Amino acid sequence: MSGFVGGVIVSGASRGLGAALARRFAAPGVTLGLLARGEAGLHETAAACAARGATVRIAAVDVRDAEEVARTVLKWDAAVPTGLVVANAGIAAGRRPDGSAETAAEAASQVSVNLLGAIHLVGPLLPAIHARGAGRIGLVTSLAAFRGLPDSPGYSASKAGLWAWGEAIRADLAGTGAGVTLIAPGFFDSAMGDAWVGARPFSLSTEEAAARIERALRAGRASCVFPLPLAAGLRALALLPTPLADRAVRLLRFRIRP
Repeated sequence: MSGFVGGVIVSGASRGLGAALARRFAAPGVTLGLLARGEAGLHETAAACAARGATVRIAAVDVRDAEEVARTVLKWDAAVPTGLVVANAGIAAGRRPDGSAETAAEAASQVSVNLLGAIHLVGPLLPAIHARGAGRIGLVTSLAAFRGLPDSPGYSASKAGLWAWGEAIRADLAGTGAGVTLIAPGFFDSAMGDAWVGARPFSLSTEEAAARIERALRAGRASCVFPLPLAAGLRALALLPTPLADRAVRLLRFRIRP
């Protein structure tokens, strides 16, 4: 598998998938830039990555803060050109165990973090990546991007928007030498997953999910979607008449613990 020339930046790196990805890319000669809101978790991830030989930079910043995120990543990029940036930070809400729906404010918050937060991270780096004609962008979306789920409309919308934005910048970068990998995982172990009350078909460990994503990023693949049976099922709903598709997706009922 190929390496990346330049630095590696990962958001949401204080725990879960982001921390697992950071550890996988940590190695001698690699400069890691790790962002997250949780400073304690960031230090833990940084220590684990430094133990693997990486040079580590951290920033306790909320991806909703566009100016601070831009300031941070542009400073890092000026010091060590970015070879890989992974927009992983995300939150989830949804229908609660008592049956009440998520609020409009909760939906807006998910869009702010999951979609706009990724744009805040990647957007400032795009001109330099385009000009250099090198580098890879990884966008962690979700299988929820493929079909709006009635119990998590805000999450579905945020991830569908990120998938579409990623498709657009991937097409724009085509032929430059730089590229985009759209990542749409299903269920895997995480704090977000722990709040899920319902079936979790084909669920993976965090490390297995991180391993699949790492392979896709190193291989320069255009997308990384798993598990394929669940992805295919959600994609196939688009072929059904709308009433049938809506009835089918209602079979995927779940609740989210606050």
